[in-house]
Amino acid sequence: MKSEPDVRQTRRPGRRPGPTETRAAILAAARELFAEKGYDGTSLRAIARAAGCDPALVHHFFGNKEGVFTTAMQFPVTPADVLPRLLEAPPDQLGETLVRIFLEIWRDEERRAPVIAMVRSAMTNEQAATLMREFITTALLRRVAAARGTSLLRAEAAVGQMVGVAILRYVIKTEPVASASEEELVELLAPVIQHYLG
Repeated sequence: MKSEPDVRQTRRPGRRPGPTETRAAILAAARELFAEKGYDGTSLRAIARAAGCDPALVHHFFGNKEGVFTTAMQFPVTPADVLPRLLEAPPDQLGETLVRIFLEIWRDEERRAPVIAMVRSAMTNEQAATLMREFITTALLRRVAAARGTSLLRAEAAVGQMVGVAILRYVIKTEPVASASEEELVELLAPVIQHYLG
């Protein structure tokens, strides 16, 4: 009688049945690890191990740790999209640059929706709050603050100011902030943000 082949020997190590399941498993593992260990304490190898797949698959789907982190959080922008603009802006235009980037993200309804959902979740869910903190502080603000010689406290205060205005404009829809033009908001906010970051 012919014996059945050993499936474990014929199947590629760490391979899951399909890309959709593998991608979902990676994201689920990443959310747990980022919430538990933070951004710096989580490696691609650890994510792959927790997801039961080869690290090469994590690279294949997301490129790098930053890509996994941004996708896991459903954040509409990666630090790689905005950091060059912030790091290359003239010192006296850093506040205006940050305000313009912020308004660009919030202007687009599809990009704004996950941010609002994240803010709401962070208010009631510790895991969501941890992930949001890690993104804002570790993946973004700490890099900007270090490169521009600004304290992290000042950078966080600047972002807090803009998040407050964004919530008034897009969530609570308070007038006249809700209907103000972006240029009006830039003119209003840029000097304040520049003060924080200067």
